[in-house]
Amino acid sequence: MHPRIHNISFDCHDTYALSGFWSAVLGYSRHPDDAPGDPEAVLLPPDGVAPSVFFQRVPEAKTVKNRVHVCLEPTGRTRDEEVERVLGLGAVLVDDQRRADGTGWVVLADPEGNEFCVLRGAAERAGVSTEEDHQ
Repeated sequence: MHPRIHNISFDCHDTYALSGFWSAVLGYSRHPDDAPGDPEAVLLPPDGVAPSVFFQRVPEAKTVKNRVHVCLEPTGRTRDEEVERVLGLGAVLVDDQRRADGTGWVVLADPEGNEFCVLRGAAERAGVSTEEDHQ
């Protein structure tokens, strides 16, 4: 039997602010005990099954590209709609890999510089499936 991912962890300076950003992005709820200034924060998945998201305060700033990142697949929105929504929440555009044929992805960064991708949703991929659609 294989393990399951319990949580995804982010090192950050402000656990409450960054968990608030990711709560809005993912639709996860904050742990009821979390408060501004806490050294740790946790987001709980709405289904109770998916991994939680854990934030821990660290003194150092992010200095290099992430070696692991999150890829988001929109549900109920297109990739482009999701990119605009997340940019409106405070993300920053890092790299736009969208192609004229509709394939590709967009690399964004959260307010503390952690990179993540927004891919096409399943409905958008239904007619086009290429290896280039996902990094």
